[in-house]
Formats: sequence, structure tokens, C-alpha cells
Amino acid sequence: MSSQDQARVSVRIMEKEYVVSCPYEERSALLDAAEYLNGRMREIRDSGKVVGLDRIAVMVALNMANELLQVRGGGAKTESEAAGKVRSIRERVETALERAQQLEL
Repeated sequence: MSSQDQARVSVRIMEKEYVVSCPYEERSALLDAAEYLNGRMREIRDSGKVVGLDRIAVMVALNMANELLQVRGGGAKTESEAAGKVRSIRERVETALERAQQLEL
């Protein structure tokens, strides 16, 4: 897939803007995922138990990974697929956080 087949989508999470590339047909799903993530991060932030954007993101990612593994059930194949998706999401979050941190400098 070439970069021409990719859409650059701007999402806002915790009052910060992130630009993420994805296949054109996945734009709507990406926006839905960003909205869901933003809501979950706000819940953690508003609880007052976790401070800092990176820590909030990690807590939400861990909670969501756990939920995904529970929903998908056992089985090595399912766990492997879920682990791959979690790893992909984590890498996107880390990249976005690194870019945001560079912008703050």
C-alpha cells in the first residue's frame, strides 16, 4: 500500500491534536476509536488517581488490552492477534506522545 492510499486524519485527545495516517476506508473507525479513547482518558483523569498524560494513556491502554483479551477469550491465536493489535496501538500512542513532546519543547 502506498502513501497515496493513506489518509491523514486529525484527532483531538485530551486537548491535544494528533495527526494519524490510516487507510482511507478506516478513517471513520479511527475517529470512533479516538473519541472512545478520549472518553476513557478523561474518565481516568477525572478520577484524580492518575496524573500526567503519558500515565493516563498507559492506564487506559492496559485497561483496554485487558478488556480485549477477556472479550476475545482464551486461545493462543486470539492472544497473539490481540497482542499484535495492542502493540500496534501502543506504538501509535508512543509516536504521537513523542511528537507532542517535541512540539512542547
